[in-house]
Amino acid sequence: MARINLLPWREERRKLREREFYILLGGAAILAGLVAFAIVGYFGGQIEGQTDRNAFLDAQITELQKKEDEIKDLDKTKAKLIQRKQAIEELQAGRSQMVHLFDDLVRTIPDGVRLSTIKQAGDELTLEGLAESNARVSTYMRNLEASKWVSAPELGGVEAKGTDKRNRYAFTMKVHIKKAAAPEGEGAAATDATAAKPQGGAK
Repeated sequence: MARINLLPWREERRKLREREFYILLGGAAILAGLVAFAIVGYFGGQIEGQTDRNAFLDAQITELQKKEDEIKDLDKTKAKLIQRKQAIEELQAGRSQMVHLFDDLVRTIPDGVRLSTIKQAGDELTLEGLAESNARVSTYMRNLEASKWVSAPELGGVEAKGTDKRNRYAFTMKVHIKKAAAPEGEGAAATDATAAKPQGGAK
């Protein structure tokens, strides 16, 4: 005898398919959540690692900036020391030069000439003195032209004064101090020259 299924099989199949669909949908949602969690975790780890690297780089940059500031301070200190050293060397050279200069002015004075006044303005000296004759003044100028410490002697004027033959002519002369450094090996001579006095009564 044949059996007839009177149950609503179509309805049961539809419910079964709906159940399977929801199961698949739930599985997909769970899988998507896991994937999203993995992605967020991965990028979160990358961000955290980059943040740590940035913090390390910032610390290194700060340290380098401190060292750079220290180097700048050292450079400033070095520049100041160099300036002081140069100033001391210039003063030392100037002192030695003046010693040689006055020694040379005295050494070049010929007989019959004496200096009464020496004035300095910058690198120019004004010499005033008395001489027995014009020839003595010319000799003094030639001696100064051959000097290592002065140059370009320029006679300002010669004037006859009084009847004293030894101090008959008053003269004014200008010379320029040379910028050349003092020759080597003359340190002792410079020291000895400080005690030298102008011959013929120079002041």
